[in-house]
Amino acid sequence: MKLIANISRILVGLVFVFSGFVKGVDPLGTAYRLEDYFIAFNWEFFIPLALFFSILLCTLEFVTGIMMLLNLKMKISSWLLLLMMVFFTLLTLNDAINNPVPDCGCFGDAIKLTNWQTFYKNLVLLPMAVVIFVYRKKFKAFTSQGRQWVLTVFFTVLFAGFSYRCYSHLPLVDFTEWKAGHKLYPENPQPVKYYLTYKNKSTGETKEYLSPNYPFSDSVWMAQWEFVSQRVEDPNQYYGKSLVITDTTGNNITESIIRNPGYQLVINAYDLSKADVQAFKKLDDFCAKAYADNIPAVVLVSADNDQIRRFAMENNLHLEFCTADDIILKTIVRSNPGLLLMKDGVILKKWHHNDFPDYQTFKSKFIKE
Repeated sequence: MKLIANISRILVGLVFVFSGFVKGVDPLGTAYRLEDYFIAFNWEFFIPLALFFSILLCTLEFVTGIMMLLNLKMKISSWLLLLMMVFFTLLTLNDAINNPVPDCGCFGDAIKLTNWQTFYKNLVLLPMAVVIFVYRKKFKAFTSQGRQWVLTVFFTVLFAGFSYRCYSHLPLVDFTEWKAGHKLYPENPQPVKYYLTYKNKSTGETKEYLSPNYPFSDSVWMAQWEFVSQRVEDPNQYYGKSLVITDTTGNNITESIIRNPGYQLVINAYDLSKADVQAFKKLDDFCAKAYADNIPAVVLVSADNDQIRRFAMENNLHLEFCTADDIILKTIVRSNPGLLLMKDGVILKKWHHNDFPDYQTFKSKFIKE
């Protein structure tokens, strides 16, 4: 029993530390997922507190994992662990059955799991939490009660501060597809394949065809078979497939931005009503200097033309505004606004608005003649 309890303690501790870290390193991304839950459960009044709950949840999870690994305050931490596991298991069971949120984000953007996979993961961890709880009084601490409290408080403050730092700047580790070094279009694009599945109306037999290699011109066949589903197979491995950029007249200009062979600045602002105005004014001057050096800049927002025009006039901005999906914009740079430097479709660098460089520093450090 002792061996099983200690193995369970270490395994659960590692999972909780990892899970808390990958979410805590990106607290704004975790807050977005919590907002999805608040909307799904009609708890919109909690949305203003999403960031607070994000840092609280990640810190609680990380510190619980540390307490398991270091054998700290096991009578208390085992209760905490069991309650969390019961809650998470019930929540993810509901997710798996009803799918209120497509991605619960239990491991942030580091590892993507389906709702059923997340539930099965919790089904494995829950019995371990029960074993730890049953054995809680027999774990032997390596230090005194007072020092255990000191260590617990130390890790709590340390991780909460670390998570807030990642919010105030940018995640220390970027697990998204928009991380520096990723290319946003394929070098040698291969044709995308579309597979169509049809079912025989009489026998129920199904067949899959690679479009357009199916007898769509045969009226007799078409009368006997009905369309069921379609799947897409894209052999091209690249990032940013979901990004669509349109100008203020509705034209798709995505390719001209991401395929620019020279340097390209992209300003990201997912919500103009909450954007840092002083940061935008700084960027206006910054981009004017960049334009003089033949470095174009574009602002990506999720807003209509009236909102864009009003925001630009009120703040005396001379930037080029385009639109994109707000969910994508929230992911590209965890800042409102944020700045991204690309060249030939490759993301070179990202900045939070708290860390925008002055233009001369930017030019000397990142722009090569």
